[in-house]
Amino acid sequence: MISDVELPEISLPEMLDRSVRECPDSISMVYLGKKYTYKELGEFVDRSATALSKMGIKKGDVIAVQMINSPQFTIGVYGGLKAGATVTIQSPLLSSDELKEQLQRSGAKVLLTESEKLEDVKSIKAETKLERIIVSKGSDFSPDEEPLEEVEGAVQLRGLLSKTEPTPPKIEIDPKEDVAVLLFTGGTTGIPKGVMLTHYNLISGVVSNYTPATGSLMDSNRGNFSLIGALPFFHVFGFNLCLTMSLYWAGTILLVPDPRDLKLIYDLIKEYQPFWVLGVPTQFMKMVEDKDVDLREIKGAVTISGSAALPPEVSKKFEEKSGILLSEGLGHTETSSITHVNYVAVMGGLGIDFGLPIKLGSVGIPIANTEVEIIDQDSGKPVPAGKTGELIVKGPQTMKGYWPTPGDGLEDGWLYTGDVARMDDDGYFYIIDRIKDMINVSGYKVYGRVVDDILYEHPAVAQVAVIGIPDPKRPGSERVKALVVPREGYKPNEELKEDIIKYCREKLPPYAVPKSVEFRDELPLTVTEKIFKRKLREEEIAKMKEKGLL
Repeated sequence: MISDVELPEISLPEMLDRSVRECPDSISMVYLGKKYTYKELGEFVDRSATALSKMGIKKGDVIAVQMINSPQFTIGVYGGLKAGATVTIQSPLLSSDELKEQLQRSGAKVLLTESEKLEDVKSIKAETKLERIIVSKGSDFSPDEEPLEEVEGAVQLRGLLSKTEPTPPKIEIDPKEDVAVLLFTGGTTGIPKGVMLTHYNLISGVVSNYTPATGSLMDSNRGNFSLIGALPFFHVFGFNLCLTMSLYWAGTILLVPDPRDLKLIYDLIKEYQPFWVLGVPTQFMKMVEDKDVDLREIKGAVTISGSAALPPEVSKKFEEKSGILLSEGLGHTETSSITHVNYVAVMGGLGIDFGLPIKLGSVGIPIANTEVEIIDQDSGKPVPAGKTGELIVKGPQTMKGYWPTPGDGLEDGWLYTGDVARMDDDGYFYIIDRIKDMINVSGYKVYGRVVDDILYEHPAVAQVAVIGIPDPKRPGSERVKALVVPREGYKPNEELKEDIIKYCREKLPPYAVPKSVEFRDELPLTVTEKIFKRKLREEEIAKMKEKGLL
């Protein structure tokens, strides 16, 4: 339904250079109150690339960046890219052992990390190929930056840039073949793998996301729009649909170092009235629940949720409180973050009539230049509209392969996503669940997300995670359990548990009704703010083993 669009064959550094050249005085970043123009950002990146080149980094090498959302993140990543390197990006929340494993597997020669992590990094350096460590404080590049001090075993990024001229090397980059970014993910198999994304993959993921109408609108607003940068940049959603998108159209990215800092997000929205507000479901849930947040401040913004399932009830409440549709999209690390968008909500936010109905709970339709099929998991053959199967996708945004082997993880260019999905007669797609999260109740398939969505409709439920736990009485079978964070004003007691289960009996088939409900003050989140169902299941199994039930 979306016409294909022409995709530029340029590298990420070329993309940034274009924005610097065309919009030098536009604001590129706002960091804790301090503003930087595109001209300033371009000079920082050139100095970074020059410094890395002088350290011996050349085309084909790998450098690592482990930073919060900050100017130094962008300076490090784009400096590395301009020096010809592949950049592997790590979460600041990784343990030393996790960081060591990723550094070992990538073969990174240089690491840019936070000053507070220096001692931990030094303790693992000998077990990696690291030659140099560059550090930066979170207060660097902010109004509160402190005088530089010498550090043993590392160099300060600010000091390094101040001593280096902006004379980067001239590196020939093949956008379609050269790997720009290496991101480690659980992948579709559950085993952490390095996803190789080329320059072309990443830029295609941004440009294919737009129809001719929206692309024209973005072109006309080049250098004159802002977006909230509250999604972690170490995750593909934040990296590509916040950072890359903003730099592509010379926008202003409003940096949020801590994605849980709802106050800063809200303050930035009130002050700057951003054109784009992108987030994950838990961030929008918190906005809906927080009495101190007036969602009417989000005026004329396009709001999009991604990275995890958005319960329709949350979307309804967001619209009730803000007057703005909350759209949803779908993507994976392996697809540079995006394959589907619910364009009706996006177009409505931009004042464009898309001519299609609003369908809450749908991730929308495939973006331009993207092929999509739903196949039967047993036969591998496509299924008709209305039937469920595994979602497979193919397009210019699809990864080169899992590190270090091109094509690894793909079948004839197709990515088997591991998502259970269906398509309706209008071509809208719905994600039912992840195959690995499907619950087996005596041979019946129970999709945890379906039960989640039902429970979000209950007035007492603020957050919920439905998981499958082993059934001690039926080996090979599972029981459905709901872990619930109650809304303010609801007392977590046995009476409320029974009411929740009764509600499910009215809405679900008997085998899908939770056998038990447990109240929690909070649910564990992954580093990207998703509800961490795997951890909850592991906790439940550990408790069952302690009680001798398994």
